[in-house]
Amino acid sequence: MTVIKPAEFDSFWDDVDNDLASISIAPEVEYIQMRSNDDADLYGLRITSIGPYRLFAYLSIPKGEGPFPAIYYVPKNGSVHEVIPQGTATGIRSRYVTFSVAGRGMRNSDKPYTAMYPGQLTDGLESADTYVYRGIIADALRGLEYLITRPEIDSKRIVAWGNDIAVLAAARRSEITHVVSTPAYLFDTVEHALKTSSYPLAEYSDYLRLYPDRKDEVESILLMYNMRWHAPAVKAETLLRADHSSGIYNPKILADLENGIAGNVTVHESERSSFKDGLFAEKWITEKFFGPDVKAIVPEHWRSAL
Repeated sequence: MTVIKPAEFDSFWDDVDNDLASISIAPEVEYIQMRSNDDADLYGLRITSIGPYRLFAYLSIPKGEGPFPAIYYVPKNGSVHEVIPQGTATGIRSRYVTFSVAGRGMRNSDKPYTAMYPGQLTDGLESADTYVYRGIIADALRGLEYLITRPEIDSKRIVAWGNDIAVLAAARRSEITHVVSTPAYLFDTVEHALKTSSYPLAEYSDYLRLYPDRKDEVESILLMYNMRWHAPAVKAETLLRADHSSGIYNPKILADLENGIAGNVTVHESERSSFKDGLFAEKWITEKFFGPDVKAIVPEHWRSAL
């Protein structure tokens, strides 16, 4: 299958940037004492994205003298918004500034729009202008724009961590120095959605079964988000967390994405273990930011494997 980059790709994303530039971030920051601890202070904040739309985010800042490396947890496809992802060692808050943004529709950013899960991935897919992901990617970019204003962060060590959105954010914002991405739905989306009944890609195939006459238009809209076309703009060092060889986004399928990314790329094939996959990612970013002699900060029950 030959996939052609849309002629309007660059202008589409330039328009998103222009929309963001026309709106003030307008941050409101509030200290959250209950979720601060001996290692870090936690803040809740509101920032403004395109729409205009007010977003909520958690900002955790280590106690002590910075600057500190930053982990930016980009908006995800899910309703729950956390300070750090479930299962992550809380000790990372002593080493990193962590910043997690709830994209529009997620909990804490669900007024006036409340997303459905499943349902969010195809919301507004009637046109490129109404597709909700135009706003969600803008939300991810706006979050990074706020993060880099913080004097506590080390601007040479900023990792975008998450799913496909981490790659898109790095493509549009050169301040991101590293990426940890688990591709899930924005690489040759329709082609792979038609091969599976598993969520999240199945949300697109369900949509196309309901509206079969819209297949060409849906493909055209989703090409704007295809990581294939964003990859050449990604200069950051990147870890792609691939599916196991039997999964949709296995290393073989992701080879074009791997080769397209301008920066150095490491591909880790899933070992079908959240423990092993998580440990690999934690060790990878620790070595990049602190060197090979520094131990990753992992949950207590992982430490025997270090």
